[in-house]
Amino acid sequence: MSLIEKTATELVSLLNKGEVTSRELTEAFCDRIAEVEGKVKALLYHDRDGALAQAEAVDLSRKSGKPVGKLAGLPIIVKDILCTKGEPTTCASRMLENFKAPYDAHVISLLQNASSVRIARANMDEFAMGSSCENSAFQKTRNPWNLDCVPGGSSGGSAACIAAKEAPLSLGTDTGGSIRQPAGLCGIVGLKPTYGRVSRFGLVAYASSLDQIGPMARTVEDAALLLEVISGHDERDSTCANLPVPEYSKICRAPKKGLRVGVVTDYFGEGLDPEVEAAVREAVRVLESQGAKIVEVRLPTSKYAIPTYYMVATAEASSNLARYDGVHYGYRAKEYSDLIDMYKKTRGEGFGAEVKRRIMLGTLALSAGRRDAFYVKALQVRRLLRNDYDKAFESCDVVLGPTSPSAAFKIGEKSDDPVAMYLSDIYTVATNLAGLPGLSIPCGFTKSGLPIGLQLQGPAFAEETLLQAGYLYQQATDWHTKTPSL
Repeated sequence: MSLIEKTATELVSLLNKGEVTSRELTEAFCDRIAEVEGKVKALLYHDRDGALAQAEAVDLSRKSGKPVGKLAGLPIIVKDILCTKGEPTTCASRMLENFKAPYDAHVISLLQNASSVRIARANMDEFAMGSSCENSAFQKTRNPWNLDCVPGGSSGGSAACIAAKEAPLSLGTDTGGSIRQPAGLCGIVGLKPTYGRVSRFGLVAYASSLDQIGPMARTVEDAALLLEVISGHDERDSTCANLPVPEYSKICRAPKKGLRVGVVTDYFGEGLDPEVEAAVREAVRVLESQGAKIVEVRLPTSKYAIPTYYMVATAEASSNLARYDGVHYGYRAKEYSDLIDMYKKTRGEGFGAEVKRRIMLGTLALSAGRRDAFYVKALQVRRLLRNDYDKAFESCDVVLGPTSPSAAFKIGEKSDDPVAMYLSDIYTVATNLAGLPGLSIPCGFTKSGLPIGLQLQGPAFAEETLLQAGYLYQQATDWHTKTPSL
C-alpha cells in the first residue's frame, strides 16, 4: 500500500516510529497533487517548495531530539478562508484576490504547534456562500467520484482533496452544512464542532453566530485526531468556550455502552431520494445490530430551518461583508466618479452573483419596517429549533438522518435555481442554528456510484459521543475504505 492510501492515524504512527520521514510523505502527496489536480481542481494555492521546507524542518527537529507535535510532520490542506500569514487568503473571491493575511488564524497556529505540514489551500464557494463549490471566482471544483458532478460546498475543495488523496487531512468551515454536506457527497468524514469548541479568530466571517471550523478526513479516528489539535479556548474569540479538550483520538475508539440513537422521523419524507433513504435506514439496522438502542424522535420545527437560516445568515453576512468597500484593503474599482460610485462599482465588480444575492437578502431583512417581521422572527424560530433538540436528547444520545437529500448533482444542474440549491442543506442548517455538533460519515453508494452520507448530531460539547457512534458504525462497515479511481 502506497503512503497516500494510508489514513492519517497510520501515517502519524509511521512517522513516530521513524519508518518514513516527513519529507518523503510530503513529496508523495505533492506528487499526487501534480497527478490529479488538473482533473479535480480542488486547490487555489499550492507551494511544493514551501511544503518540503516545512517537512524538512520537522525531520530536523525529530532527528535532533526536539519535541514534535501530535501531527508529527503530517501534510494538511486548509480552506482558503483561514488567515495564514504571508499566504493568499482569497475566500475564492475577486474582492480578496491579491490579499495576503498579515497574521495567522488561531487554528493555523495550533496546526503549526502540532508540527503539521501545510501543503495547500482549498477552493470553496465565494465567502463560504454556496452548496456546490460552483460559486468560486476562480474555478469549479469537481467531485472525484464523478468529474461531471459537484463536490458540495462551501468546503468543496477541502472535501474533494481528501477523496482524491491529495492530503490525509483538511480543514473546512461549516455555517449551514459546509463541512458535512461536501463530506457526504464526496464519501469522506466531516465534523462540525459545537459552536465555541474551536476558535474563530482568523476565520474570515460569513455569519458569525453560525460559523465553525472543523476537520475533514477519511476516517472517524482521523477526524478525532484533528479535532483534538484545533480545539480549545482562545481569549481572542469571545465566543470560544473555556472548557478542557478531551482526548478525542482515544475516546472515539472506546465503545459507549447503551448508545441510544434517535431516528428523526421528520427527515424521511418528500424530497428525500429513495436510494439515500434506503442507505440511511440500512445504517440504522447496522447500528442496532451493534447494540445501539433505536428510538424515534421528532424535530417538528426543522421544517422551518431553511427560511430561518437564510434570514439569520444573510443578515449577518450583510453586516460582515460591509467592510469590503475598496478603502482599506482588497479590490477597488479602477474607474469611478466619486466616493459613492467607487463603493458601488467596487462591490458590484468584486463580489459574485451569489454573494450579492445574500447581501441583498440580509440587508432587506434588517431594513426599517422589516426587521421585526423577518430577522427577529427568525431568531424566535431559532430558539424553538434548539428546544426541539433539547427535548429529543432527553430520550437519545445522538440523532440520526441523511446528510443530504440526494447524492452529488451535475455541475450546472441547480445554478439557475437558488431555492433548489438552498434545499441541498435542508438536513444540516438546523445544527448550526442550534449551535450543536454534527458528523457526516459515508454509508453507501447510489447505483451510479456516488457516495451517500449519514449524519449524526449530538448535544452541545458531546463530540466524543458523536465520534464514538460514528466509529461504532465505521467498524461494522467498509464504506470509509472506498476511494475513487480518478
